[in-house]
Amino acid sequence: MRYLVSVLVAAGMVTACTDGEDATTPTPGTSQSPVSDSTPGTPSDTVSEADDDPTDDTETSVIRSNGALTISEETDDYLFEYSYPSAAGNIPELAKLLDKRLERHKARLARDSAEARQEARSDGFPYNKHSYSAEWKVVADLARWLSLSSQVSTYSGGAHGNYGFDSLVWDKQEKRAFDAAEMFESAAALDAALKETLCDALNREREKRRGEPVPENGDGLFDQCISLEETTILVGSRGGRKFDRVGVLIGPYVAGPYAEGSFEFTFPVDADLLKAVKPEYRDAFASRN
Repeated sequence: MRYLVSVLVAAGMVTACTDGEDATTPTPGTSQSPVSDSTPGTPSDTVSEADDDPTDDTETSVIRSNGALTISEETDDYLFEYSYPSAAGNIPELAKLLDKRLERHKARLARDSAEARQEARSDGFPYNKHSYSAEWKVVADLARWLSLSSQVSTYSGGAHGNYGFDSLVWDKQEKRAFDAAEMFESAAALDAALKETLCDALNREREKRRGEPVPENGDGLFDQCISLEETTILVGSRGGRKFDRVGVLIGPYVAGPYAEGSFEFTFPVDADLLKAVKPEYRDAFASRN
């Protein structure tokens, strides 16, 4: 087993979903979520270990930088990658929660990939290495709240892999984590506040990617609008004091075929969206109108 640990000195962080236009969309097949976190640095200490067992081809790399963690582990069966930013790693309770998720996903990947390799061998088929990758990024870091987003990519031996999104809000006061969508009354309340605006933005982006307008009242699988319940919700901040932006992430196969990629939009919090926020979280939001 080859094991490498590098400790870096952080030089900075870039946080997005705090600037730019209110509705943003990515280039097809790429992820341009309104989130960003980077902590560049220079190596200050390196510890390297080599396992004496030459038959163990596991390669593990762990990089820690001012609380941030990036881990990569590759075996004959799988490739596992997981990371979170310093804003999360410097909160002990949150780091512990994310580390538990890391271990759970890695254990599941190891189990499933070992079973898949055995099945492939038994059936006389070649085995394609499985993979799992999750990268947490900062959406907004406010006095009481830390909002994170994650893109999760997986491959389990098919024609191509797949990917989706996740969100997490950390309450620094109560020391607990929950999905950003839980800050709103319900998916129906979000639909009432945002669905029409989302549908207009979605159809404009579909038209750009397809090169033709989306048929009005079309009955095609990917011509219809979608519910907010089918998306991943993010809460962000342009002002840096309260949540004043809502991000909507739509994974492949939800609003279009895989080839069209994901759809990602950001909308300002307005009076209608404020009405959809649960009373206990109302003070965390501010309208930009």
